[in-house]
Amino acid sequence: MKVLLLAGGWSSEREVSLKGGEEIAATLRSRGHEVTLCDPAVQFEQLPAIARQHDVAFINLHGKPGEDGLFQAMLDQIGCPYQGSDAHGSILAIHKSLSRLLFREAGLNVPKGAFYPCGSRLNNASEKLEYPVFVKPNTGGSSINLSRVFNDRELDVAMKSLFAIGEDVLLEQAVEGQDISCGVLGDEALDPVMIVCREGFFDFHNKYAEDGAQEICPAPLPAPMLKKIRQAALAAHRALGLTGYSRSDFILQQDGTLYILETNTTPGMTMASILPKEAAVRGISFGDLIEKLLQMGLARAEGR
Repeated sequence: MKVLLLAGGWSSEREVSLKGGEEIAATLRSRGHEVTLCDPAVQFEQLPAIARQHDVAFINLHGKPGEDGLFQAMLDQIGCPYQGSDAHGSILAIHKSLSRLLFREAGLNVPKGAFYPCGSRLNNASEKLEYPVFVKPNTGGSSINLSRVFNDRELDVAMKSLFAIGEDVLLEQAVEGQDISCGVLGDEALDPVMIVCREGFFDFHNKYAEDGAQEICPAPLPAPMLKKIRQAALAAHRALGLTGYSRSDFILQQDGTLYILETNTTPGMTMASILPKEAAVRGISFGDLIEKLLQMGLARAEGR
């Protein structure tokens, strides 16, 4: 097949996207596909014309634009199939504060939080939060520009820093517990991963550095708890109307309470990434995973 691979872009996760794109391109070429690697930051104006020349697209863009539905909508408009969720599901998932509302309606636990559009002032909602508090870009990912603050002064600095770069802000009360991630592939939840940080929390360094967090798959948890996590990942996937695949991140407390943090619609896609590790446990190689995602995208476009 002629595959258009979108990687790079202009979000804060550009470098992560490009690294994954290189592995995906090499894998697809080794399996006989013709691959065009396209960086929207460089080839934005040519993108529709390029897409029309391909059988299917693989979107390996993270953050905004890419996970926000923009390029999904464009590909739908010109009739080029692609893997993963459509624009509708993508925009619901990337807006952390909105997805929290939908998670809550689906019966999932979310940490206490408050949403602040760019430039707004603190209100009574934030007074209900206890320190430490995470200050997050509302549509960001890879823990870029994420802060954990312990007092009002640090909170003010962190919020002003995000407002200065045009970000809306989600405040989320820190929940103590074990970091857990769980992917969904098709209509099935995969085996959860336990993330063990050597120090601190699961920030950018712990996610990507060689001396970062240890990711244990399957998570060494009792079978009933693994089932509970898989059910929660599927519930989140369905609450946002997602298709193809996703990866949800959780905090598991000692008393068994499970909190969902967010759901990613184009999760990291290198052989060392979490979802490919989960697929490998099920006997699905990295190459087979990429092929399966493309085939699911083609089937959806054909109405199958």
